[in-house]
Amino acid sequence: MAKVLLVEDDRDLSTTVIDALRDDRYIVESAENGNDGANLLKLEEFDIIILDWDLPGKSGVEILKEFRATGKTTPIIMLTGRTHINNKEEGMESGADDYLTKPFDMRELKARLRALLRRATGVAGNQICVGDLVLDPGKYRITKGGNDLHLAPKDFALLEFFMRNPDQVFSVPTIMSRVWSYDSDASSEGLRTAIRRIRKVIDKGEDPSDSMIENVARIGYRLKSPKS
Repeated sequence: MAKVLLVEDDRDLSTTVIDALRDDRYIVESAENGNDGANLLKLEEFDIIILDWDLPGKSGVEILKEFRATGKTTPIIMLTGRTHINNKEEGMESGADDYLTKPFDMRELKARLRALLRRATGVAGNQICVGDLVLDPGKYRITKGGNDLHLAPKDFALLEFFMRNPDQVFSVPTIMSRVWSYDSDASSEGLRTAIRRIRKVIDKGEDPSDSMIENVARIGYRLKSPKS
């Protein structure tokens, strides 16, 4: 599932959001102030960012402007209690992709997250398709050629990452930072083991050299699409 950064200083709200997103198998990192949030953005890559406007230290808008100045296009949802149209306009012009006013329904936040992720990855509907391999994050389902496949949650998240980024080569450290949490005990050997497990499921005994997940010498791994 996608990796989310939540920067929110309201601990009760932060806990509610984190629990709700993790229940939907999102990988969630969090920060309670603007300085920590800005530092996490320098250390890690995220698929989507939920950013409060009013934060101790750097404000959400300051973080947003600095982040966009680096050229990164990661989708960002701004959270705020400010309701005036001028505030919304400022946030959007600073580089926000969406804007949610507090208090909000968790279902609406999840719906907006899904919509932004689809837009960012070019995925139509809720399914991700690479050839005849189809993954539906919402239903936690994988099929190949119409046949159901089964993976443990950690392997499912890894395959989803590859399928959202077909034909792109990623180093081992990059894959680990995108798929697993910053404080997890994941290792490079653990990643290689997970890839072996996934290959056994999606390749069904085919020649390892024909695996959809390709080793790229001295660089890392990529998921090959049929056109590759």
